[in-house]
Amino acid sequence: MTGSTPLGQRFCAKRALLAIALGCAATLGFDARAQGPSALSPDQRHPVPAGAPQSWVDRAVQYELAMVQEDDLPLRYRIRRVSEKSDTTRVVIESKQGNVARLVERDGRPLTPQEDAAERSRLNNILQSPDAFLKHEKKEDEGRDYAVQLIKLMPRAMVYTYTPAQPQPAGAVSPQVVIDFHPNPAFKPPTMVSELLAGLEGRVWLDARTGHMTRIEGHVLHTVNFGWGIIAKVYPGGTIEFEQTCVGGRRWTYSHLETNLTLREMMVRTVNDRTRMSAWDFEPLPTPVSFQDAVHALLALPAKPQ
Repeated sequence: MTGSTPLGQRFCAKRALLAIALGCAATLGFDARAQGPSALSPDQRHPVPAGAPQSWVDRAVQYELAMVQEDDLPLRYRIRRVSEKSDTTRVVIESKQGNVARLVERDGRPLTPQEDAAERSRLNNILQSPDAFLKHEKKEDEGRDYAVQLIKLMPRAMVYTYTPAQPQPAGAVSPQVVIDFHPNPAFKPPTMVSELLAGLEGRVWLDARTGHMTRIEGHVLHTVNFGWGIIAKVYPGGTIEFEQTCVGGRRWTYSHLETNLTLREMMVRTVNDRTRMSAWDFEPLPTPVSFQDAVHALLALPAKPQ
């Protein structure tokens, strides 16, 4: 795994939490912006399915591993990220070397001519000096490594039980199997990143017909220390929610991610991460493209009028 040294794992706490969400929820059977389980009514509930919950998890994990490692079906889409500090919307193109994005809105408004010129200059700099972009993408690959590692461990790291009354999400178009998970007291984390699994509980929704995960909610049960708390500490009470959608009948990708986490890094800095991301306007690309072609396509987009 990349980033195996303490320095390389400095930000492993947040990456690990995101990896669980990004890796453990695929195929959305309902609207990504639906109200979720808080908007349930009695007629939306279903009986507990037959079979052991572990069998559903084992099958879903195989789907997730295939999804995380699949990179031959690139997409173009829009993504909005809202945090305590910023509100930005970008157009993203997935290239063979990594995602390339162009900022198109800030704080809910189109860019000013000056902001748009700065964004075009940044994209042109990628073409002229690609090393920084490629170096950044290598770091992004670390997140995929975390996801694969954690997904493989999930079946034995947790104890799974069917959720009573099987609460169905508002807007669901097919029955959902609902399973709660809690840390398995017999599980011994084999790596620093996997220590997170010992402090996480939550709930997952799976499509009853296909077995794919449609939604995951995670909750930090108690303080999790990375490297005895020296490298990082994740405080209890943090939450993460994730949903995905199917694009083109074959490719699954995230459509909603919301984090509410408090972390301390290297015993120095406490970080409060309150972030909400939504993606839409998904367009499958006919063939994989290079990052240079992705940059040129983004530069060709007309500036949105104010």
